[in-house]
Amino acid sequence: MRTWRVGTFSMGASLLFLGIFLLLSQFFGMDLMHVMISWWPIILVVLGIEILLFLFLSRQEKPFLKYDFLSIFFVGILGTVGIGFALLSSTGIMDKMDNVLKREERTMDLPALEKQLSEGVQRVVVDTGGRYPLTIEGTSAKEVTLFGTYKALLGKKEKLLTNAEEYVAIQEKGDTLYVKIKDLPSETAGPFDRYADLSATLLIPNDVKLEVNGNNSSITLKPRTLISDWTIDEASYLSVQLQNSSDVKVTATEVQDFQGNREKWKMTEENSSEHPYEVPVIKLATYQTGKGEHSLTITNSDQLSFSTVD
Repeated sequence: MRTWRVGTFSMGASLLFLGIFLLLSQFFGMDLMHVMISWWPIILVVLGIEILLFLFLSRQEKPFLKYDFLSIFFVGILGTVGIGFALLSSTGIMDKMDNVLKREERTMDLPALEKQLSEGVQRVVVDTGGRYPLTIEGTSAKEVTLFGTYKALLGKKEKLLTNAEEYVAIQEKGDTLYVKIKDLPSETAGPFDRYADLSATLLIPNDVKLEVNGNNSSITLKPRTLISDWTIDEASYLSVQLQNSSDVKVTATEVQDFQGNREKWKMTEENSSEHPYEVPVIKLATYQTGKGEHSLTITNSDQLSFSTVD
């Protein structure tokens, strides 16, 4: 006569249910982590049923439970793994890991920023932050608009940005509107490392003064019909596209490298005393369209690319 040892049936039933869950997960697209989280309580149910059945079917007045310790040990490992998954899920770590494993590089639209200018605003000050390229265009509208795209590793249902305040700060003080581009959210925690990049376009009314602190970032400037004074400082690379019909005087100082038609410019160049054989630095360069009623001032730019369009 065989001796019934508690644990043998539990191990077999647990493996059976686990196999069924895994099989169904293949057909219904269930995640393995979700299967482990939802499946493990069955182990306790099966083990409890087995003990009750042993006590009910045993004809002894004082039945003595005999355990299959190897089977119970194996069942215990499965149960511990399931409990571990459940605990990690309750802390949010499992969802985080699941999301990280499913991330892919995606390009998303930036939440657009639209700021209507008050009547008293005569100047806009922009801080590019120094990390991302920025295109600045002139517009006849009486508002500041910022839009573009960002690229990041994202899950299918994940968004890095939900509103404009997460990547740009804007504040009005007196006659000046301050705009600052923020760094995008990033993660630096082992497998959760994530870096993002953005490319944005900023529309500025062409009849207000503009001051841009480039912070050694790349800037593309398209003033269109400029009817005010604009200043760009400390751009690592500055590309300027100016309309021929403009009435603007362009002044560039401390430019390391100039790309454009030099014949239309008045330039003063100077070699470095420490490195006399290097390409001379442009100490002062001027270019004028029309009467030069308005000004575009460029200072401390490493590279300047200048062109005119009709």
